[in-house]
Amino acid sequence: MNYRIYPPQDILQATVDLPLSKSVSNRAIMIGALASPQVVPQPLADCSDTRVMLAAVNSSDETVDVADAGTAMRFLTAWFACRPGRTVRLVGTERMCNRPIGPLVEALRQCGAQIDYLGNEGFPPLLIHGQQLTGGDIRIDATISSQFISALLMIAPLMADGVRLTLDGDAASLPYIDLTLSMMNRAGASAERTVDLIEVAPGGYRDAEALKAEKDWSAAAFWYEIEALTCGFLTLTGLDLGSRQPDRRAVDIFADLGVATSEGEDSLEDVDLAGSPDSSPRLTVDLAATPDLAPAVIVTCAMNGVPFNISGLHSLKIKECDRMAALADELLKIGVVTEIVGDHTMIWDGRRRPVLEIPQFETYGDHRMAMALAPVCAYIPGIVIKDAGVVGKSYPSFWDDLRSAGFTVVDADAPEQSQENLE
Repeated sequence: MNYRIYPPQDILQATVDLPLSKSVSNRAIMIGALASPQVVPQPLADCSDTRVMLAAVNSSDETVDVADAGTAMRFLTAWFACRPGRTVRLVGTERMCNRPIGPLVEALRQCGAQIDYLGNEGFPPLLIHGQQLTGGDIRIDATISSQFISALLMIAPLMADGVRLTLDGDAASLPYIDLTLSMMNRAGASAERTVDLIEVAPGGYRDAEALKAEKDWSAAAFWYEIEALTCGFLTLTGLDLGSRQPDRRAVDIFADLGVATSEGEDSLEDVDLAGSPDSSPRLTVDLAATPDLAPAVIVTCAMNGVPFNISGLHSLKIKECDRMAALADELLKIGVVTEIVGDHTMIWDGRRRPVLEIPQFETYGDHRMAMALAPVCAYIPGIVIKDAGVVGKSYPSFWDDLRSAGFTVVDADAPEQSQENLE
Protein backbone atom coordinates (compact mmCIF):
# COMPACT_ATOMS: atom_id res chain seq x y z
CA MET A 1 0.00 0.00 0.00
CA ASN A 2 1.23 3.47 -0.95
CA TYR A 3 -0.19 6.37 1.04
CA ARG A 4 -0.65 10.02 0.12
CA ILE A 5 -0.58 12.27 3.16
CA TYR A 6 -1.89 15.75 3.92
CA PRO A 7 -1.44 17.71 7.19
CA PRO A 8 -4.27 18.80 9.49
CA GLN A 9 -6.15 21.85 8.19
CA ASP A 10 -6.33 23.35 11.68
CA ILE A 11 -3.77 23.66 14.48
CA LEU A 12 -2.69 20.19 15.57
CA GLN A 13 -4.28 19.22 18.87
CA ALA A 14 -4.26 15.51 19.62
CA THR A 15 -3.87 12.80 22.21
CA VAL A 16 -1.87 9.78 21.05
CA ASP A 17 -1.94 6.35 22.66
CA LEU A 18 1.52 5.06 21.80
CA PRO A 19 2.34 1.37 21.31
CA LEU A 20 4.28 -0.62 23.86
CA SER A 21 8.04 -0.83 23.48
CA LYS A 22 9.32 -3.45 21.04
CA SER A 23 12.77 -3.33 22.65
CA VAL A 24 11.43 -4.00 26.14
CA SER A 25 8.93 -6.61 24.91
CA ASN A 26 11.51 -8.69 23.03
CA ARG A 27 13.79 -8.75 26.07
CA ALA A 28 10.85 -9.70 28.30
CA ILE A 29 9.90 -12.55 25.93
CA MET A 30 13.46 -13.86 25.89
CA ILE A 31 13.94 -13.69 29.66
CA GLY A 32 10.50 -15.17 30.32
CA ALA A 33 11.25 -18.09 28.00
CA LEU A 34 14.54 -18.70 29.82
CA ALA A 35 12.95 -18.66 33.27
CA SER A 36 11.91 -21.80 35.13
CA PRO A 37 9.00 -22.18 34.92
CA GLN A 38 8.73 -20.32 31.63
CA VAL A 39 6.44 -17.30 31.60
CA VAL A 40 5.05 -14.93 28.98
CA PRO A 41 5.22 -11.47 30.57
CA GLN A 42 2.20 -9.23 29.97
CA PRO A 43 1.50 -6.81 28.47
CA LEU A 44 3.68 -7.01 25.35
CA ALA A 45 3.94 -4.92 22.20
CA ASP A 46 1.62 -6.10 19.42
CA CYS A 47 3.81 -5.84 16.33
CA SER A 48 5.39 -8.19 13.82
CA ASP A 49 8.77 -8.34 15.59
CA THR A 50 7.34 -9.47 18.92
CA ARG A 51 5.06 -11.97 17.18
CA VAL A 52 8.13 -13.50 15.53
CA MET A 53 9.87 -13.78 18.90
CA LEU A 54 6.88 -15.34 20.63
CA ALA A 55 6.31 -17.85 17.86
CA ALA A 56 9.98 -18.86 17.73
CA VAL A 57 10.51 -19.54 21.44
CA ASN A 58 7.43 -21.77 21.36
CA SER A 59 8.31 -23.48 18.07
CA SER A 60 9.33 -27.10 17.65
CA ASP A 61 10.05 -26.70 13.91
CA GLU A 62 13.40 -27.61 12.41
CA THR A 63 13.48 -24.31 10.49
CA VAL A 64 12.62 -20.99 12.11
CA ASP A 65 12.16 -18.02 9.78
CA VAL A 66 12.51 -14.60 11.44
CA ALA A 67 11.83 -12.74 8.15
CA ASP A 68 13.18 -9.19 8.62
CA ALA A 69 13.23 -9.14 12.44
CA GLY A 70 16.84 -8.25 13.28
CA THR A 71 16.39 -8.30 17.05
CA ALA A 72 14.81 -11.73 16.81
CA MET A 73 17.69 -13.08 14.70
CA ARG A 74 20.27 -11.99 17.29
CA PHE A 75 18.28 -13.01 20.38
CA LEU A 76 17.16 -16.34 18.93
CA THR A 77 20.69 -17.29 17.88
CA ALA A 78 21.57 -17.23 21.57
CA TRP A 79 18.26 -18.81 22.63
CA PHE A 80 18.60 -21.88 20.42
CA ALA A 81 22.31 -22.22 21.19
CA CYS A 82 21.51 -22.89 24.85
CA ARG A 83 18.65 -25.38 24.28
CA PRO A 84 20.21 -28.85 24.76
CA GLY A 85 19.16 -31.36 22.11
CA ARG A 86 17.55 -28.74 19.86
CA THR A 87 18.80 -28.40 16.25
CA VAL A 88 17.45 -25.47 14.25
CA ARG A 89 18.02 -23.77 10.92
CA LEU A 90 17.58 -20.04 11.63
CA VAL A 91 16.76 -18.16 8.43
CA GLY A 92 15.48 -14.76 7.31
CA THR A 93 14.97 -12.45 4.35
CA GLU A 94 17.66 -11.62 1.79
CA ARG A 95 18.39 -8.37 3.64
CA MET A 96 18.68 -10.30 6.92
CA CYS A 97 21.28 -12.57 5.32
CA ASN A 98 23.36 -9.46 4.58
CA ARG A 99 23.31 -8.23 8.19
CA PRO A 100 26.36 -9.39 10.18
CA ILE A 101 26.11 -11.81 13.08
CA GLY A 102 29.73 -13.03 13.27
CA PRO A 103 30.73 -11.38 16.59
CA LEU A 104 27.78 -12.99 18.39
CA VAL A 105 28.43 -16.42 16.88
CA GLU A 106 32.12 -16.24 17.81
CA ALA A 107 31.29 -15.23 21.41
CA LEU A 108 28.76 -18.06 21.71
CA ARG A 109 31.34 -20.51 20.39
CA GLN A 110 33.68 -19.33 23.16
CA CYS A 111 30.89 -20.34 25.56
CA GLY A 112 30.73 -23.83 24.03
CA ALA A 113 28.04 -23.31 21.39
CA GLN A 114 27.95 -25.29 18.16
CA ILE A 115 26.84 -23.01 15.31
CA ASP A 116 27.52 -23.38 11.59
CA TYR A 117 27.02 -20.91 8.76
CA LEU A 118 24.79 -22.15 5.94
CA GLY A 119 25.83 -19.37 3.57
CA ASN A 120 28.44 -16.65 3.80
CA GLU A 121 30.79 -16.71 6.78
CA GLY A 122 29.68 -14.24 9.42
CA PHE A 123 26.08 -13.92 8.18
CA PRO A 124 22.77 -15.81 8.48
CA PRO A 125 21.33 -18.33 7.80
CA LEU A 126 22.62 -20.47 10.65
CA LEU A 127 22.51 -24.11 11.71
CA ILE A 128 22.42 -24.24 15.51
CA HIS A 129 22.95 -27.38 17.62
CA GLY A 130 21.73 -26.46 21.11
CA GLN A 131 23.57 -27.67 24.20
CA GLN A 132 24.44 -26.80 27.77
CA LEU A 133 26.87 -23.89 27.57
CA THR A 134 29.84 -23.43 29.86
CA GLY A 135 30.45 -19.67 29.75
CA GLY A 136 33.39 -18.26 31.67
CA ASP A 137 35.74 -15.52 30.43
CA ILE A 138 34.49 -14.29 27.05
CA ARG A 139 35.38 -11.38 24.74
CA ILE A 140 33.15 -9.79 22.10
CA ASP A 141 33.51 -7.03 19.52
CA ALA A 142 31.19 -4.43 21.03
CA THR A 143 31.40 -1.88 18.21
CA ILE A 144 28.86 -3.34 15.77
CA SER A 145 25.60 -4.01 17.61
CA SER A 146 24.47 -3.92 21.24
CA GLN A 147 22.01 -6.69 20.37
CA PHE A 148 24.88 -9.17 20.09
CA ILE A 149 25.82 -8.38 23.68
CA SER A 150 22.25 -8.36 24.99
CA ALA A 151 21.59 -11.74 23.38
CA LEU A 152 24.65 -13.27 25.04
CA LEU A 153 23.94 -11.66 28.42
CA MET A 154 20.35 -12.89 28.65
CA ILE A 155 21.37 -16.56 28.34
CA ALA A 156 24.40 -16.13 30.63
CA PRO A 157 22.54 -16.99 33.89
CA LEU A 158 21.85 -20.46 32.42
CA MET A 159 25.52 -21.17 31.69
CA ALA A 160 27.38 -23.45 34.07
CA ASP A 161 29.98 -20.83 34.99
CA GLY A 162 28.04 -17.68 34.22
CA VAL A 163 29.93 -15.10 32.14
CA ARG A 164 32.68 -12.56 32.60
CA LEU A 165 32.27 -10.59 29.37
CA THR A 166 34.91 -8.14 28.18
CA LEU A 167 33.71 -5.59 25.64
CA ASP A 168 36.29 -4.92 22.94
CA GLY A 169 36.06 -1.38 21.55
CA ASP A 170 33.53 1.36 22.25
CA ALA A 171 30.20 -0.36 22.77
CA ALA A 172 27.47 0.53 20.25
CA SER A 173 24.21 1.71 21.83
CA LEU A 174 25.50 1.16 25.38
CA PRO A 175 22.19 2.27 26.99
CA TYR A 176 20.49 -0.74 25.40
CA ILE A 177 22.99 -3.02 27.15
CA ASP A 178 22.18 -1.30 30.43
CA LEU A 179 18.46 -1.75 29.71
CA THR A 180 19.07 -5.48 29.26
CA LEU A 181 21.03 -5.72 32.52
CA SER A 182 18.31 -3.83 34.39
CA MET A 183 15.62 -6.21 33.14
CA MET A 184 17.77 -9.26 33.95
CA ASN A 185 18.24 -8.08 37.53
CA ARG A 186 14.53 -7.35 37.92
CA ALA A 187 13.86 -10.94 36.84
CA GLY A 188 16.10 -12.29 39.59
CA ALA A 189 19.46 -12.69 37.83
CA SER A 190 22.70 -11.23 39.13
CA ALA A 191 24.40 -9.04 36.50
CA GLU A 192 26.70 -6.04 36.85
CA ARG A 193 28.67 -3.83 34.47
CA THR A 194 31.80 -1.86 35.29
CA VAL A 195 32.95 0.11 32.22
CA ASP A 196 33.97 -2.61 29.72
CA LEU A 197 33.49 -5.68 31.92
CA ILE A 198 30.13 -7.36 32.57
CA GLU A 199 29.78 -10.16 35.12
CA VAL A 200 26.74 -12.44 35.18
CA ALA A 201 26.44 -15.12 37.86
CA PRO A 202 24.98 -18.56 37.11
CA GLY A 203 21.63 -19.43 38.65
CA GLY A 204 18.91 -18.60 36.15
CA TYR A 205 15.91 -16.30 36.60
CA ARG A 206 13.58 -16.33 39.59
CA ASP A 207 10.98 -13.62 38.93
CA ALA A 208 10.42 -13.10 35.19
CA GLU A 209 6.76 -12.29 35.86
CA ALA A 210 8.00 -8.94 37.22
CA LEU A 211 8.80 -7.82 33.68
CA LYS A 212 6.26 -5.69 31.85
CA ALA A 213 6.51 -3.67 28.68
CA GLU A 214 6.02 0.09 28.78
CA LYS A 215 5.06 2.69 26.19
CA ASP A 216 7.62 3.11 23.45
CA TRP A 217 9.98 6.08 23.44
CA SER A 218 11.23 5.06 19.99
CA ALA A 219 7.70 5.55 18.64
CA ALA A 220 7.37 8.80 20.60
CA ALA A 221 10.30 10.26 18.65
CA PHE A 222 8.17 10.54 15.50
CA TRP A 223 5.54 12.52 17.39
CA TYR A 224 8.30 14.78 18.68
CA GLU A 225 9.21 15.28 15.02
CA ILE A 226 5.57 16.05 14.17
CA GLU A 227 5.42 18.57 17.00
CA ALA A 228 8.64 20.23 15.82
CA LEU A 229 7.22 20.62 12.28
CA THR A 230 3.69 21.75 13.23
CA CYS A 231 4.03 23.63 16.56
CA GLY A 232 0.75 22.09 17.69
CA PHE A 233 -0.22 20.59 21.03
CA LEU A 234 0.25 16.87 21.63
CA THR A 235 -0.35 14.58 24.59
CA LEU A 236 1.42 11.20 24.53
CA THR A 237 -0.29 8.85 26.95
CA GLY A 238 1.45 6.50 29.33
CA LEU A 239 5.03 7.63 28.66
CA ASP A 240 7.37 7.36 31.63
CA LEU A 241 9.73 10.34 31.86
CA GLY A 242 11.87 8.24 34.20
CA SER A 243 12.16 5.36 31.71
CA ARG A 244 15.44 3.54 31.12
CA GLN A 245 14.63 3.21 27.42
CA PRO A 246 17.53 4.85 25.58
CA ASP A 247 15.29 6.80 23.21
CA ARG A 248 13.93 8.76 26.15
CA ARG A 249 16.84 10.99 25.08
CA ALA A 250 14.41 12.45 22.52
CA VAL A 251 13.29 14.85 25.27
CA ASP A 252 16.69 16.53 25.36
CA ILE A 253 17.51 16.45 21.64
CA PHE A 254 14.15 17.84 20.57
CA ALA A 255 14.37 20.55 23.22
CA ASP A 256 17.14 21.91 20.97
CA LEU A 257 14.76 21.63 18.02
CA GLY A 258 11.92 23.68 19.55
CA VAL A 259 9.86 21.08 21.42
CA ALA A 260 9.07 21.57 25.12
CA THR A 261 8.19 18.49 27.20
CA SER A 262 6.16 18.55 30.40
CA GLU A 263 4.20 16.15 32.57
CA GLY A 264 0.59 15.82 31.48
CA GLU A 265 -1.93 18.22 32.95
CA ASP A 266 -4.50 15.46 33.46
CA SER A 267 -2.19 12.58 34.40
CA LEU A 268 1.40 12.28 35.59
CA GLU A 269 1.63 9.23 33.32
CA ASP A 270 1.14 11.42 30.24
CA VAL A 271 3.61 13.70 28.47
CA ASP A 272 2.60 17.00 26.87
CA LEU A 273 4.48 18.45 23.90
CA ALA A 274 4.33 22.07 22.80
CA GLY A 275 6.35 24.41 20.63
CA SER A 276 9.19 26.33 22.25
CA PRO A 277 11.14 29.41 21.06
CA ASP A 278 14.35 27.87 22.45
CA SER A 279 15.47 26.26 19.21
CA SER A 280 19.15 25.96 18.31
CA PRO A 281 20.29 27.42 14.96
CA ARG A 282 22.50 24.38 14.36
CA LEU A 283 22.54 20.83 15.78
CA THR A 284 25.70 18.92 16.59
CA VAL A 285 25.05 15.62 18.33
CA ASP A 286 26.51 12.13 18.72
CA LEU A 287 23.82 9.44 18.36
CA ALA A 288 26.05 6.41 18.89
CA ALA A 289 24.08 5.52 22.03
CA THR A 290 20.66 6.10 20.42
CA PRO A 291 20.93 5.52 16.64
CA ASP A 292 17.20 4.80 16.18
CA LEU A 293 16.54 8.51 16.81
CA ALA A 294 18.54 9.47 13.72
CA PRO A 295 15.77 9.38 11.08
CA ALA A 296 13.38 11.56 13.09
CA VAL A 297 16.11 14.01 14.10
CA ILE A 298 17.64 14.31 10.62
CA VAL A 299 14.32 14.87 8.84
CA THR A 300 13.27 17.43 11.48
CA CYS A 301 16.45 19.42 10.94
CA ALA A 302 16.12 19.24 7.17
CA MET A 303 12.53 20.49 7.13
CA ASN A 304 13.08 23.25 9.71
CA GLY A 305 16.27 24.50 8.07
CA VAL A 306 18.59 23.54 10.93
CA PRO A 307 22.08 22.65 9.63
CA PHE A 308 23.46 19.60 11.40
CA ASN A 309 26.50 17.49 12.10
CA ILE A 310 25.28 14.14 13.42
CA SER A 311 27.87 11.51 14.28
CA GLY A 312 27.81 8.04 15.83
CA LEU A 313 25.76 6.62 12.95
CA HIS A 314 27.96 3.63 12.03
CA SER A 315 25.30 1.09 13.05
CA LEU A 316 22.77 2.59 10.61
CA LYS A 317 24.42 0.68 7.77
CA ILE A 318 23.25 -2.65 9.21
CA LYS A 319 19.68 -1.73 10.08
CA GLU A 320 16.66 -2.78 7.99
CA CYS A 321 18.36 -0.75 5.27
CA ASP A 322 21.47 1.42 5.07
CA ARG A 323 19.67 4.28 6.75
CA MET A 324 22.33 6.93 6.12
CA ALA A 325 22.38 6.28 2.40
CA ALA A 326 18.57 5.98 2.30
CA LEU A 327 18.07 9.26 4.17
CA ALA A 328 20.54 11.04 1.90
CA ASP A 329 18.72 9.79 -1.21
CA GLU A 330 15.22 10.63 0.05
CA LEU A 331 16.20 14.08 1.34
CA LEU A 332 17.41 14.94 -2.17
CA LYS A 333 13.75 14.65 -3.22
CA ILE A 334 13.01 17.68 -1.02
CA GLY A 335 16.08 19.58 -2.15
CA VAL A 336 18.30 18.85 0.85
CA VAL A 337 21.88 18.02 -0.15
CA THR A 338 23.63 16.15 2.67
CA GLU A 339 27.14 14.74 3.01
CA ILE A 340 28.11 11.37 4.47
CA VAL A 341 31.54 11.35 6.10
CA GLY A 342 33.10 7.92 6.56
CA ASP A 343 30.63 5.40 7.94
CA HIS A 344 29.58 7.39 10.99
CA THR A 345 28.63 11.04 10.29
CA MET A 346 25.99 12.87 8.30
CA ILE A 347 26.30 16.61 7.67
CA TRP A 348 24.07 19.28 6.19
CA ASP A 349 25.31 22.84 5.74
CA GLY A 350 21.91 24.28 4.80
CA ARG A 351 22.26 23.97 1.03
CA ARG A 352 19.05 23.34 -0.90
CA ARG A 353 18.11 22.91 -4.51
CA PRO A 354 14.69 23.44 -6.11
CA VAL A 355 11.94 20.85 -5.61
CA LEU A 356 10.14 20.39 -8.90
CA GLU A 357 7.55 17.73 -7.99
CA ILE A 358 5.68 16.27 -5.06
CA PRO A 359 8.06 13.65 -3.63
CA GLN A 360 7.27 9.97 -3.59
CA PHE A 361 9.38 8.49 -0.82
CA GLU A 362 10.83 5.00 -0.85
CA THR A 363 10.87 3.20 2.50
CA TYR A 364 13.38 0.42 1.75
CA GLY A 365 11.44 -2.08 3.85
CA ASP A 366 12.28 0.06 6.91
CA HIS A 367 9.60 1.07 9.40
CA ARG A 368 11.57 4.03 10.74
CA MET A 369 12.13 5.47 7.26
CA ALA A 370 8.37 5.47 6.65
CA MET A 371 7.52 7.12 9.96
CA ALA A 372 10.30 9.71 9.72
CA LEU A 373 9.33 10.82 6.20
CA ALA A 374 5.55 11.00 6.77
CA PRO A 375 5.67 14.33 8.71
CA VAL A 376 7.23 16.03 5.65
CA CYS A 377 3.61 16.53 4.60
CA ALA A 378 3.44 19.42 7.08
CA TYR A 379 5.57 21.38 4.58
CA ILE A 380 4.72 19.58 1.32
CA PRO A 381 1.08 18.39 1.38
CA GLY A 382 0.36 15.33 -0.73
CA ILE A 383 3.67 13.51 -0.37
CA VAL A 384 3.56 9.77 -1.04
CA ILE A 385 4.98 7.10 1.27
CA LYS A 386 5.55 3.85 -0.62
CA ASP A 387 5.10 0.43 0.98
CA ALA A 388 3.53 2.11 3.99
CA GLY A 389 2.72 -1.20 5.67
CA VAL A 390 6.32 -1.55 6.83
CA VAL A 391 5.35 0.30 10.03
CA GLY A 392 3.84 -2.98 11.24
CA LYS A 393 7.31 -3.99 12.38
CA SER A 394 7.07 -1.75 15.46
CA TYR A 395 4.04 0.58 15.24
CA PRO A 396 1.11 -1.01 13.32
CA SER A 397 -1.35 1.73 14.31
CA PHE A 398 0.86 4.62 13.12
CA TRP A 399 -1.30 5.58 10.14
CA ASP A 400 -4.53 5.29 12.14
CA ASP A 401 -3.00 7.49 14.83
CA LEU A 402 -2.06 10.07 12.18
CA ARG A 403 -5.65 10.07 10.94
CA SER A 404 -6.97 10.48 14.48
CA ALA A 405 -4.65 13.47 14.93
CA GLY A 406 -6.20 15.18 11.90
CA PHE A 407 -3.88 14.12 9.09
CA THR A 408 -5.40 12.84 5.87
CA VAL A 409 -3.96 9.48 4.82
CA VAL A 410 -5.35 8.01 1.60
CA ASP A 411 -4.53 5.41 -1.02
CA ALA A 412 -1.95 7.04 -3.29
CA ASP A 413 -2.91 4.77 -6.19
CA ALA A 414 -6.53 5.96 -6.21
CA PRO A 415 -7.52 8.96 -8.40
CA GLU A 416 -6.23 12.11 -6.69
CA GLN A 417 -8.81 14.50 -5.25
CA SER A 418 -8.52 17.91 -3.65
CA GLN A 419 -7.87 17.79 0.07
CA GLU A 420 -11.24 19.47 0.71
CA ASN A 421 -13.00 16.53 -0.95
CA LEU A 422 -11.02 14.10 1.16
CA GLU A 423 -12.07 15.62 4.48
